[in-house]
Amino acid sequence: MITIEQIVTRIEQRQPVTNKSEINAQQLRREFNSVGSLTTADQQQLSFLANARYVFSLASTQAGVVLVTAELRDQVPSTAIALVVASPYLAYASASQLFGRELRSNEIHPSAVIADSAIIGNNVSIGPFCVIGDHVHIGERSSLAAHVVVEANTTVGTDCIIKSHVVIGHDCIIGNHVRLHAGVSVGSEGFGFAPTTDPSSTGWERIAQLGRVMIGDYVRIGSQTCIDRGAIDDTVIGNHVIIDNLVQVAHNVHIGDGSAIAAQTAIAGSTRIGKRCIIGGAVGITGHIEITDDVTLSGMTMVTKSIKTAGSYSSGTAAMPTANWRRAAVRFRQLGHD
Repeated sequence: MITIEQIVTRIEQRQPVTNKSEINAQQLRREFNSVGSLTTADQQQLSFLANARYVFSLASTQAGVVLVTAELRDQVPSTAIALVVASPYLAYASASQLFGRELRSNEIHPSAVIADSAIIGNNVSIGPFCVIGDHVHIGERSSLAAHVVVEANTTVGTDCIIKSHVVIGHDCIIGNHVRLHAGVSVGSEGFGFAPTTDPSSTGWERIAQLGRVMIGDYVRIGSQTCIDRGAIDDTVIGNHVIIDNLVQVAHNVHIGDGSAIAAQTAIAGSTRIGKRCIIGGAVGITGHIEITDDVTLSGMTMVTKSIKTAGSYSSGTAAMPTANWRRAAVRFRQLGHD
């Protein structure tokens, strides 16, 4: 159970609760067990109103505590305690973490295989059938679930959470407070090959990938995402980057601090993405280009040239009736012959 006092403390790591002084000691001790929507929450649940379109649900909510802006405070029913903040959605994000605590054992499972030269910090949890290579360093309070592989000479920082079946290649550097979800591959071989005179008969000549992957602090990487090691220089993921499931980051890519990348995006090699960029789902980015800071790419955008000016960019066509799309496609092809 989580008290209002704990909720307020957690929210105020990011923003003030402006009516905190009005909440009495008894209310601060009141306990809650989970988060619910305005329409389904009960007296033991926390809820929030982040979008004015749902204000009609506020007056009738049965939630025990509601996160709202100052403008809507008076519409919170008397049965609920209002916590007034500038951004209810951000406050909800902060408070939600109290109700989703990680289960940790702070133990090393006897089936784990750990090299004698590995350095394991204090209060580290290592699950069944993990393999930790030579000269690996795992920082304090990090947690590795079952079947994680960390190859030789890799460093994992403090307070990291690494889920099942993650593979981290040799010589990589993982920062502090990093979350790698199930099936993530970090530091696998990049897609580098040189053609022979006739690849159909003599094949392709593999290029050894000699760089590393370097991941900053407070990075989140979703399930089944692959981040390839550099060919010569390193692949670099900056601080506070969040990456969704099923994303491909090729060798030598640099992603700037605070950027967000949605599912099924593919970033080709040696591309540089700036800070605070937002990349929608299924975006394709060609290699050897630069995208400046503060760029937004909407879903399914195809980027083939460098973007040097901040702003929002889109490509592709939205869904329409098939007959209309066929006529539009014919006209589009005709434009190329004008």
